[in-house]
Amino acid sequence: MKENKLFYGDNLDVMRKYIGDETIDLCYIDPPFNSSRNYNQIYNNVGKDDTAQAQAFVDTWTWNDIAEDSFRDIHNNPLCPLKVVHLLDGLMAVIGRGSLLAYLVSITQRVAEIRRVLKPTGSFYLHCDPTASHYLKLVLDCVFCEKSGDFVNEIVWCYETGGRSNNFFPRKHDVIFFYTKDAKNFTFNDADIRLARDTSTMHEPVLTDEEGRQYQRNIKNGKEYRYYLTHGVLPNDYWIDIQALNPAAKERLGYPTQKPEALLERIIKASSNEGNTVLDAYCGCGTTVAVAQRLKRKWIGIDITYQSISLILKRLEDTYGREVLDNAELNGIPRDMESAAALAQKEDDRTRKEFEKWVVLTYSNNQARINEQKGSDKGIDGMAFIAGADAGTQKVLFSVKSGKVSVSHVRDLRGTVEREGAAGGILITLSPPTKDMIAEAASAGNMENAAVSRKIHKIKIVTVGELLDGERMTLPLAYEVLKKAQRERGKNKDLDFE
Repeated sequence: MKENKLFYGDNLDVMRKYIGDETIDLCYIDPPFNSSRNYNQIYNNVGKDDTAQAQAFVDTWTWNDIAEDSFRDIHNNPLCPLKVVHLLDGLMAVIGRGSLLAYLVSITQRVAEIRRVLKPTGSFYLHCDPTASHYLKLVLDCVFCEKSGDFVNEIVWCYETGGRSNNFFPRKHDVIFFYTKDAKNFTFNDADIRLARDTSTMHEPVLTDEEGRQYQRNIKNGKEYRYYLTHGVLPNDYWIDIQALNPAAKERLGYPTQKPEALLERIIKASSNEGNTVLDAYCGCGTTVAVAQRLKRKWIGIDITYQSISLILKRLEDTYGREVLDNAELNGIPRDMESAAALAQKEDDRTRKEFEKWVVLTYSNNQARINEQKGSDKGIDGMAFIAGADAGTQKVLFSVKSGKVSVSHVRDLRGTVEREGAAGGILITLSPPTKDMIAEAASAGNMENAAVSRKIHKIKIVTVGELLDGERMTLPLAYEVLKKAQRERGKNKDLDFE
């Protein structure tokens, strides 16, 4: 069995099905939430406005049937202490059935599972921002401290990136809560995370002992305490020495909430040892698993979006070589027509969209960009770019169909390609194309671009079956979009769907 695992799916389902009791040494999560929203509007549950704000980011937190079922699940879940049930009941009376409560209910379910999978010596870090940290701490206290665990630290991560307002004190910190499953027995490697002692801030002179070691001293009640410079000092619970990633940082992958590796390195070194297993249940662009790999820890990553999974796969391969993926178990990614059809037929709109992301990113070798527009997508599910000296950068459009297909779908894509001035279009279908579809695609002719040295149909039809058999896009693409989309946006308006 492979030690490292990457799961594509809902982290609650994955933890319940695949991660056993007391098997994880350290868990870090950075669950997404829109910190810029106005919480007064959440409290008021203003209906349309509340829903519109909730849909402004990928992980939508709305009070719906799923949230209602999750709320009832907490009431009946033996992993959830009675205190957390009373807490959520009380919060419902105060903030009502809205986005904030839906978010807290979702996090509560997952925190209960995280506590279950942690070893007795395990630790848990939850990364959030001040807009919801006060609610989350109440949840964590109820789940962990009620069952022999303990709150250890509220770490304040300070940074200087981003803009500043003249209307309030600049908001320049995140909150990281540190809990342990057992209050008295947990891993904390203080020697592995010590910083150099800053002698300029100390009043005591630097002395040298009989062995030539430098130290500073403090005398209390007639007793001398020596602080050796080589021993260093533990970081305080406010971290000002690790900056957020700026737009030009070498680590930056174009992922909006990417955290610096130095931040995860400190957490992983402090609360795990080589060979231990680190879990990130919202692994995003994969910083936790990448750092865990470098520090010789085993890792488990989970994410519900295929864009994240594809980025993690590329990041690991680029950093550590193909062998790191050969030695990892990839779970949840469609491997046959049955699993592909199951992904396409999800009832939830948000998860059903993942089928489109999977086929577009897989076929384009993770170099296409997904159309995330809400509402009408103008017939475009994704976009990649090729460059030629004669025509400059040109778009290649993707259209994905998971149901019954006909020649009208080919005509629609052909019309969209002409309307957008694109080099060509790729229609990816779950069902096999008809003869009329194949003929219609051929009648569109070939791509006209100097970068395309051979004849390639302007409209190409690819089936999911062919995708599963290994067929991939071979066009000379101009951008690795997952890495550079943010940087290029603004320089080239063609990179935007709007």
